[in-house]
Order: sequence, then structure tokens, then C-alpha cells
Amino acid sequence: MVETQECFPLGCLLKYLFTLVGLILFLVDIVLDIWTVVSFYQDGAYVYMAVMIFLLLGSSVLLQVFSWLWYSDSLDKIETKVEKFTDRHSLIKPFHFLQLGTSTMDFLHCINNFRKGVRHSVREDVGVKLKHDLQMLRLFEAFSENTPQLTLILSRILQRGKLELITGLKILTSAAGIALSVALYHRSMRIYLPEKRKMSWISTGVYFLWNLLLIIPRVTALALFCSVFPCYIIAHFLSLWMLLVLVAWSQKTDHMKSPGWEWLFRVAVGLIWYFSWFNVSKKGSIKVKMVLYYIFMALDTMLLLGLWCWKVFEYAGCLHPFIVIPTLLGLYIIGILVKIIYYRWFHPKITDPREGPLPLLAIGFPIRKGFDHNLSNDGGEPR
Repeated sequence: MVETQECFPLGCLLKYLFTLVGLILFLVDIVLDIWTVVSFYQDGAYVYMAVMIFLLLGSSVLLQVFSWLWYSDSLDKIETKVEKFTDRHSLIKPFHFLQLGTSTMDFLHCINNFRKGVRHSVREDVGVKLKHDLQMLRLFEAFSENTPQLTLILSRILQRGKLELITGLKILTSAAGIALSVALYHRSMRIYLPEKRKMSWISTGVYFLWNLLLIIPRVTALALFCSVFPCYIIAHFLSLWMLLVLVAWSQKTDHMKSPGWEWLFRVAVGLIWYFSWFNVSKKGSIKVKMVLYYIFMALDTMLLLGLWCWKVFEYAGCLHPFIVIPTLLGLYIIGILVKIIYYRWFHPKITDPREGPLPLLAIGFPIRKGFDHNLSNDGGEPR
């Protein structure tokens, strides 16, 4: 006998309203991006302006491609009258472009369940996949648009030697927003688990903190290097990014239906790895892969800071390397320590063996194929 709901699904309505608010914020973000482009033009920084436009357009195309590929996978599950109407009148693509498709499907599905007096149906699995895809897209946006923009703006400020209050606040909020995207993605991967295996808000806060502490030194080092070697940063990015894409290929990722689109996924993973750690495979030990990644990125960051230090000494820059470098390295080390603390005391773990292994979705794997597969490890903790 199905269990009935006693009240209207307010949570579904709130999530849908939050999506609409997100659309408004998305439009505001476009206005701020245009303002930044105009500011670069007025300052005569035409190269920065061109790079900014390229980041905006490139990120938008990347997100729309992934979004449509994943959303179209679920079109055969269409149930509501609105969805059938949009599909019949070829409005699915515009509807999807406005980023209302996933949230509307989820909201209308909740209403249908409420009317029928049920709490769960087979279609909930589709909703899980769609929500996972949405969080993945937000993660892609954070590292394909927001993080490169932050690096670009910070390097321009370092070149000018002038920091305005509004720009400084924008830098801090941007860095916090990137770390928050990572934390919310990780939290969303565990939201469908039993209550004691979900992330608490305290755990989410600690997760956010160590990501912020690790992202700030990386982005700052890239910005410092870019401020004195604006041409060589492109060579650095391309060489390291292609290496990371090959590493993603070596992990035998299998998250897209087509091998060609799988390479696009690996390209996106390489872009994320250029700035931050992201687990994409159950192959091998997660702990070993993380340690190797952070050692490699620490060496690369120190190389960038060393080259910047040499250039600053040569031309007597305004920033003192003996203050900047220890500060950034200190933040990086503290971030690593906070991450260890998180996995030691704050990461949700399995306490009852009868609960079984965690689904891959819950430990941060971007699952498309084999959504029901499980992975036996200690609650998603790195092995």
C-alpha cells in the first residue's frame, strides 16, 4: 500500500522557485560580465577583453552541449502535459536553453505524485539523474567560466597595481562561489542516501572551507604568473591541460553514450583538474590519486610563484615575494590539513555493514552509465 502525503510538496515548489531565482541571477551575471568587458575596453585592455569574451562564449557552448546531451537522454520519460506539449511543438530546445527543463519536470512530477497520493515512483530515478546532471553543469560552469574569469581579473589588477573596493569584493565572492559550487555538488551526491549517511551542514561548511583554501593559492599563483608572463600562461595552460586530459583518458572514464562525447567529457575534466581535484573513476586507490595530484599541483604552483618572484625582483615589483609566497603556500598547507580533518572526523561513514556499499553517485562520481552500480569503500572516504 502506497504512503500518502499529508501536505502539498512545498519543498518541490521552493526548489522550483530557487531555480527561477537562479535564472534571474544568471541574467544579472550576464550584465556584470558585459560591464567587465566594457571596463576592459575603456582601459584599452583589448587582449583581456577578447579573452573574456572567449571565456563567456566557450563556457556557454560547453554547458549547452552537455546539458542538451544529458537532458535529451530523459526525453523518452516524458509524462506531464506540459512536457508533451513542448515536445509536440518543438519547444523542448528553447525550454531547455532557458534552463527550466529539469526543474519543471521535477516540479510537475511532484505535483502529479501529490494528486495521486504517492511519495515515490519509478520516475524518481530519472529525477535523481536530472538533478545530478544539473549539479555537474554548475561544476563545469564554475571551472570553465568563473575560475578563469577570476584569474583574468586578478591578473589585470596586479598589472595596474590598483584595487577598487567593489572589484575586491567581487574577487572574494567569486572565489567563495567556486568553492561553494564544489561543496554543493559533493553534498548533492549524498542527498538520496539514508539520513545518517548524508552530509550535515557542518560537514558541508568544512568541505567548503578546504576547497576555498586550496583554490585561492592556485588561482592567485596563476594570476601572478599571468601578470608578468601574459603570453606564457597560454603555453602553460595548453601543455598542462593536454597532459591532464590524457590522465583522464588513462582512467578509462565511461560516462557518455558516445566515445566522441566521452572525449569532450575528458576535456572538461582536464579543465577542472587545472584548478582543483575532481574524482572521475573508481580505478585504483582514490587516496593515492589525490596525493599524487596535490603533490604535482604544489610543484607546479611553486614553479609559477618562483618565475613570478624572479620577474618581480628583476623589475622591482610592488608586491613583496617574501610575504606573498609564504602566505599562499601556508594557505595551501592549511587547506590540505583541513581536508584531512574533514575525511577523518566530518565525512559521513558507513557504521552498519548491513547498509551495503554507497552508490557511485553518492561519493562524487559523475555517473551516466551504470547508474545503479555500487562501490565498496568506507562511505566514500578515499582509500
